Amino acid sequence: MADPYSTLGVAKNADEAEIKSAYRKLAKQLHPDRNKDNPKAAEKFSDVTKAYDLLSDKEKRGQFDRGEIDADGNPAMPFGYGGGGFRGDPRGGPQGDFRGFGGESADFGDIFEGLFGGRGGGGGPFGGFGARSAPPPKGANVAYRLSVSFIDAATQAMQRITLADGKTIDLKLPAGVETGTQMRLAGKGQPGPGGNGDGIVTITVKDHPFFVRDGSNIRLDLPVTLAEAVKGAKVKVPTVDGPVMLSIPAGSTSGKVMRLKGKGFSQKSGGRGDQLVRLMVDLPKDDPALRRIVDEWTDTRAVRAELGV
Repeated sequence: MADPYSTLGVAKNADEAEIKSAYRKLAKQLHPDRNKDNPKAAEKFSDVTKAYDLLSDKEKRGQFDRGEIDADGNPAMPFGYGGGGFRGDPRGGPQGDFRGFGGESADFGDIFEGLFGGRGGGGGPFGGFGARSAPPPKGANVAYRLSVSFIDAATQAMQRITLADGKTIDLKLPAGVETGTQMRLAGKGQPGPGGNGDGIVTITVKDHPFFVRDGSNIRLDLPVTLAEAVKGAKVKVPTVDGPVMLSIPAGSTSGKVMRLKGKGFSQKSGGRGDQLVRLMVDLPKDDPALRRIVDEWTDTRAVRAELGV
């Protein structure tokens, strides 16, 4: 992959906001769904995503800026190996050429082939070691981002994702999924001499208007009327699996927590967490009838005694 800064079109001193803005603009232009007849756009989309994944990670960005890793996130080769061939005597002679003690040119290709078994058998002066050449490298991994609704994450609903080549696949979310969870798609990366790389899917779980995650549990504040709290009632309660009926005991106060078993998030250990429902008594504003009831009723309890007042 080319220099990630050039790929995103940002300066090397760009801040996080500039990098994110550039990525969003390019990803919107190049997304495979909008370029089904343009395979080059899919390749560029993959490059843009990989560049953003590297530069949005402070640690990886620092390593790249210091030359410790390359644009694909792989460790940089020591001594410049792989960057254009073996360099010979700096005082003269072409690359790959080394002057011996007698001034004659020595061909390092023969020596390396003997050391690493490039000729096979014992043809080279060191062929007796029987060393094998390294396997051909796989293609680069391709990074994907998948935004998932709160309810889908809790229930492990199937998700459809579009790959860089324009194809779509369905994914089952893993148990315990949360923002930052990664899924590996074997063989769904870029092609290479040793086979395809993998697809790496990073998941973001969206917030919900009234559900709040608490580990594997889900919390919900449930408004109830004064009559329902005083006399008790059966009320409908939303859950990630759909509404259920909940029996509220008579004499319930605001803050009372009730538990709905198995209505939380999936757990890596198996099963699901619970939904914790906190009752919140909702009083009408300036209701004359309620005022008359309170005027005729006296509560002598010291309800704030535990607070020392």
